[in-house]
Amino acid sequence: MVARLINEDEIARMREAGRLAASVLEMIGEHVVPGVSTEHLNELCHHMIVDELDCIPAPLNYTNGPDTPPFPKSICTSVNHVVCHGIPSEKKILKKGDIVNIDVTVIRDGFHGDTSKMYFAGEPTVLAERLVRVTQECLYRGIEAVRAGARLGDIGHAIQSHAEANHFSVVREFCGHGIGRRFHDEPQVVHYGRPNTGMVLEEGMTFTIEPMINAGKRHVRILPDHWTVVTKDHKLSAQWEHTILVTTTGAEVLTRRAEESLPG
Repeated sequence: MVARLINEDEIARMREAGRLAASVLEMIGEHVVPGVSTEHLNELCHHMIVDELDCIPAPLNYTNGPDTPPFPKSICTSVNHVVCHGIPSEKKILKKGDIVNIDVTVIRDGFHGDTSKMYFAGEPTVLAERLVRVTQECLYRGIEAVRAGARLGDIGHAIQSHAEANHFSVVREFCGHGIGRRFHDEPQVVHYGRPNTGMVLEEGMTFTIEPMINAGKRHVRILPDHWTVVTKDHKLSAQWEHTILVTTTGAEVLTRRAEESLPG
């Protein structure tokens, strides 16, 4: 079943969940500095989500099934060569030049808002800055491909062609997903592909676009904690994510931050 909003009330609830998720990323940026632990970042976000926004942090105790332990934290913090699903830890102290993806999903009134952003702890290297910038551009190009009547392959092609033109690679094992009342729903939104292929997009569909782009090769592996995904060659990886509503003319970005010039 494809995630779809069927009336104005549901759209309003998704907009609110998206707005609140974005506000957490806006808050946490000033705290991403050398010397801070990723667990401290988790604590700050958890407090805001639960105590200030009156929301539920969707990742906390989330599980993929009986063979996967519940995710133990309220956000994901993926540093440097960690592709996604990094688990916050008191032992993980950010160093000058680190790049970190913070991934936030909140539940408000039964609807999910899911978004992530890249941050620099101090001055990044030239490669890190370029990877982070190009990955954000990939996200925006994917969003630009969204409209009723377009196809999923159009999104993947827009992302893949830009990443590879900049000599980066696209992770294929993980993708965007339908979202609404459920955290992970259909469709699967892969970040590579050919134009005019895949499911046709319809007005009211809601899903995430969340390209994971590697500085080296695209191959990844999962650590023994069953969650943390890293690049096999230990080269840097970056990711940006937004929750999208398909409209007749394009895409409404439900998790847009104030700093961005995007629809929604």
